Amino acid sequence: MILGRMLSGCGFEICQAGNGREGLEVLEKEFPNVSLVLADWNMPEMNGLEFVQKLRADARYASVQVMMVTTETQIEQMSQALEAGANEYVMKPFTPDIIQDKLRLLGVLQ
Repeated sequence: MILGRMLSGCGFEICQAGNGREGLEVLEKEFPNVSLVLADWNMPEMNGLEFVQKLRADARYASVQVMMVTTETQIEQMSQALEAGANEYVMKPFTPDIIQDKLRLLGVLQ
């Protein structure tokens, strides 16, 4: 919810899902209007790494920017997420400035 408010404040229209499987369903429904996906490593049913792998396996979502936002701070997990196709990785706790900086790096915020 915190990220949703931050992104809404930056002008983004928000779609939310409770887990990775729901996230894929939302993408299917909302595509091609989705340009950015934020995922947490620790989600029920399908974790964030599995979600990113499934997302990247579908060529339709090749241009969607993916940012992993998570409490997982181990370098191995960051590497796995980036190798799976995440474009950025943000560790909690974060500030609005950190999120905005990452969004600028992704080219989805000016």
